[in-house]
Amino acid sequence: MPFHVRTSSLIAATLFVIGSLGAQAEQIRVSLAAEPYPPFASKNADGQWVGFEVDLANAVCVAAKLDCKIVQTAWDGIIPALNSKKIDVIWASMGVTPDRSQQIAFTIPYYTSPAHFIGAKGDSFDFSPGRLKGKTIGVQTSTIYADYLARAYPEATVKTYSTQDAANADLVAGRLDLVLADGIALADFLNDKDGACCDVKNAPKDPIFDGGIAGGLRKSDIDLKAKLDAGITAVYKSGEFAKLEGKYFSFDIGTPPKD
Repeated sequence: MPFHVRTSSLIAATLFVIGSLGAQAEQIRVSLAAEPYPPFASKNADGQWVGFEVDLANAVCVAAKLDCKIVQTAWDGIIPALNSKKIDVIWASMGVTPDRSQQIAFTIPYYTSPAHFIGAKGDSFDFSPGRLKGKTIGVQTSTIYADYLARAYPEATVKTYSTQDAANADLVAGRLDLVLADGIALADFLNDKDGACCDVKNAPKDPIFDGGIAGGLRKSDIDLKAKLDAGITAVYKSGEFAKLEGKYFSFDIGTPPKD
């Protein structure tokens, strides 16, 4: 009998350990867009993801006590990948819009940025409604900027690109009159030698740009949203956001959480 008691105790202890391991939180797959988007996310010479959003994602996960793994997904399939549970969080400079909010949930915003049109230095444009007829504008596909152009300037010729770098390259080559994108990402391009040809032409104002940039989640992941919201808040309150922001930008892009 004592032998069986000890054996039973050992089995119970083993099952407890296994059960405890199984109860641990699963690794959270935080997905960047596979397409480079400096200074937010791009690969270095070693093939490692670096940039502001990479650093911020890691800081938020630490603050939220989440075991996160950075992965990548093609931008135009990133929402389907989330809803089919191939990834758990979209962390890829995704603007919050009513249309996207019907498909997925969002964390509180973690940064904000104006939209900018850029074009060749010396060129001038009339951005009044209907006045960009005959102009060719480059924009990254499946973005709020593409949605805005389709609605605000249907008379223009809009050329979509899978990456922002490709649109910028066509502008430099003279194949585009304008590019519309995130002002912060474009500032990084304009400050580089490749962007010396161009400058900001206009900063359009529209409600589509007012939602801020946030992490995307499945609507069913209520607990994960709460943890990420708390993590974002903690990163702001601790001063870590300001530290990371200062590493990449000379201006404020923050959107401090409301109390």
